[in-house]
Amino acid sequence: MNKNILHLDLDTFFVSCERLIDSRLQKRPLLVGGTGDRGVVAACSYETRRFGVHSGMPMKLAKRLCPEAVVIRGNASIYTKYSQQVTEIIKENVPIFEKASVDEFYADLSGLDKFFGSYKYASEMRAKIIRETGLPISFGLSSNKIVSKVATGEAKPNNQLRIDPGFEKSFLAPLSIKKIPSVGDKTYQILRNLGIDKMGVVQQMPVEMMTSVLGVNGRTIWKRANGLDDPPLIPFHERKSISTERTFSKDTTDIVKLRSTIFAMAENLAYQLRRGDKLASCISVKIRYSDFNTYSKQLKIPYTSADHVLIPKILEMFDNLYQRRLLIRLVGVKFSDLVTGNYQINLFDDTEDMLSLYNAMDKIRSRYGELSIQKAASMGAKTIGRFHNPFNGEPPILLAHRQQ
Repeated sequence: MNKNILHLDLDTFFVSCERLIDSRLQKRPLLVGGTGDRGVVAACSYETRRFGVHSGMPMKLAKRLCPEAVVIRGNASIYTKYSQQVTEIIKENVPIFEKASVDEFYADLSGLDKFFGSYKYASEMRAKIIRETGLPISFGLSSNKIVSKVATGEAKPNNQLRIDPGFEKSFLAPLSIKKIPSVGDKTYQILRNLGIDKMGVVQQMPVEMMTSVLGVNGRTIWKRANGLDDPPLIPFHERKSISTERTFSKDTTDIVKLRSTIFAMAENLAYQLRRGDKLASCISVKIRYSDFNTYSKQLKIPYTSADHVLIPKILEMFDNLYQRRLLIRLVGVKFSDLVTGNYQINLFDDTEDMLSLYNAMDKIRSRYGELSIQKAASMGAKTIGRFHNPFNGEPPILLAHRQQ
């Protein structure tokens, strides 16, 4: 049976959502992302790209390149809602699918040729998504995930493309090596220094040569350039860690502000652990100074999800890490080595009142939102919150107001 793997990608997703909300933004240059001096472009409309704007670019530079662009901070909860609408349509229409990101999906249509025709079926599903959500979406269809993803990129904007079995190499050959998934700026520069610019050049090279230059990644790139790499669909994304970071609008040495932010981060992440019935055994703190030097400290602890265990250790790690006494640009907290389980009561340190308090606070958060109740020490960092369940099997959304 021939494999038919479909890749779907919502075009300029954040921009499209904003245009659904406000029709006055149609056909206008639009930037979505952080609006402060350190904001980053999370999404940009096609109208801005001819000025050299792209996602991931500092917002300050993007506004300089395209001064007439409308800038919107964005709302992660709105994008999650529209993403879920598309997810439900795909879930109803395909036997197995993978949600690779908030705006990107894979589906296995193998076997449908016998009954419907995979390309026709994918076309009808795409039309249904556009009709019911109003969002533009493109797709690529081929024998594996990698070729389908590249095909989607070639089909955009708001179009579709099928690569028939046996034509993968000829389709890929004239395309830039930068279009190979996993080829970033550094790898691209290495390959360009070798005189490699098209996938067709990689196709003519021995795999051993690619491996000698780039190691294991060289073999992967060679297979992808030849249309041979065939990673499986992953219906459920198991989170191995949860983390949060905060970039301050202005570098600071305000120790009260720094500690309250760290406290709020640890408190929120501990709640996420309990909500997902998870325990962590590794915690870490990160500091980035105004000179961009970044330091982190990591500690192994017994499995836990309790505030009174995690928060003091996080604050102690921060105090030990913050030694330079320079202005701080960013702080972050991360819990890793996660396992499924519930907090085990310590017979000597825990009290019934403390455990009842956790339970009551978590119930209030679950019903009224994560910021509905906080400890007094975290009140100075009111915007700390995730607003979604990190253990629902879906990949994390990149918040539109992410900062550098």
